[in-house]
Formats: sequence, C-alpha cells, structure tokens
Amino acid sequence: MRVEIWSDIACPWCYIGKARFEKGLAGFAHRDQVEVVHRSFELDPGRAKGDTAQVIDMLAQKYGRTREEAQAMEANVAANAQAEGLGYLTEGRDHGNTFDIHRLLHLAKARGRQGELLNLAYRANFAEERSVYDAGVLVGLAVEAGLDADEARAVLADPEAYAAEVRADEREASELGANAVPFFVLDRRYGISGGQPAEVFAQALEQAWKDRPLTAIGGDAAACDADGACEVPQA
Repeated sequence: MRVEIWSDIACPWCYIGKARFEKGLAGFAHRDQVEVVHRSFELDPGRAKGDTAQVIDMLAQKYGRTREEAQAMEANVAANAQAEGLGYLTEGRDHGNTFDIHRLLHLAKARGRQGELLNLAYRANFAEERSVYDAGVLVGLAVEAGLDADEARAVLADPEAYAAEVRADEREASELGANAVPFFVLDRRYGISGGQPAEVFAQALEQAWKDRPLTAIGGDAAACDADGACEVPQA
C-alpha cells in the first residue's frame, strides 16, 4: 500500500497530522507493507524568496487580529502539538516561502533520505527556532539527514534544480482536489484532509487495505489552506 502525503513545512497541522498518522500506522497490522511518500504543497507560493516575517506578526496581519489574539491562536495549536509529544514554540518562529525547502526534500527523496530531512525540518521550524528559510540552516539540516553538503548547496544555488518535481506534486494535488494540507491519499482510493485523530488514520488504513472505492474519511478537521490560512481549534 502507498500513502502519499501532501504537506508544507510552514503548516503546523502538517506537523501535527504527520505525528497522528504515524500513531495510526504503528498499530496497523500491515504497517511493514506501507510505503509513505511525501509530496510538495506550498502554503505561501506568492511570497518572495527571502521575505520572511515572525509567525505571530503574520497571523495578526492575515486574520486581522491583535498580537495578543494571535498569540492565543498559536497557544491553542501548541497545545495540540504538545498533546502528540511534539515540541512547539509559539514565539520566535519565521514564516516565508518554502519552495527551496521542497526542492531540497526532493533531493533527499532521490537519495533515500527524505523522511530524515522532513523530520529535521519540522523540528527546526516548530521546536528549535532554527529558520528553515536560511540556506545555511538548510544545508546543515541536509547534512544531519545524511546528504552531501556540497550537493545540497548546489541544489539551493540552482533555482531550477528539482523545481519541476515540486511543481508536478502541486499540479497533482490540484487535480486530486486538494486545497488544504495535510492531505493524505491511501492507494489512490481514500482521501483524508486535515490533522485527523490517530484513530481515523487507523480506520482508513484498514479500509484501504480492503480495496474500497475512494472516500472522504473523518469529516472536517483543522488544516492549512492554499492561501496559508491555518485553522485554530476553539479553546
């Protein structure tokens, strides 16, 4: 079985949803026969490279909230992350264009290290105050993931390197009707949108294994849409 996950490093619900999916997968009897493929989706593709902003400031501007209200929004998301055992800093994080990160993740995929780099990038972005929009940080993460530093630098220096692969992922997401992330597709039969509970993923894996038709599972759940807007659960 193949599970494809469209996500963005800038998306907190992708970070949380990945952890919940992995919990659901851990209890699946056929987990050793599941191939997980991570695919690219940009939340803020129109933002210029190098144009970064603090997350709290970005949220306040996007939602027309005060800084205090934006901080409360982040605190609610942090509580969801921490409930999954994830580190989550509500202050000091950057937000920006993630195209270079996705290109580097495709290099990592080609070298068999995509999962390692994705985990490191999520942790750096949400738990460590290491800006994933800085080329030096990205090269460091690539090396931690087992990639060659010079090769990673060469990819980042060439704007066309793996650009087609990122765009192909994004086109495919659009063709599948994905307008928010995280978006999970199980064997091209089941689609799951949002950071659903682990139990929903466990159910979906069982149903997909039985080869049922494509079905939307779990109803609405918190997600980040194509404009970069991330839902926040009510306190």
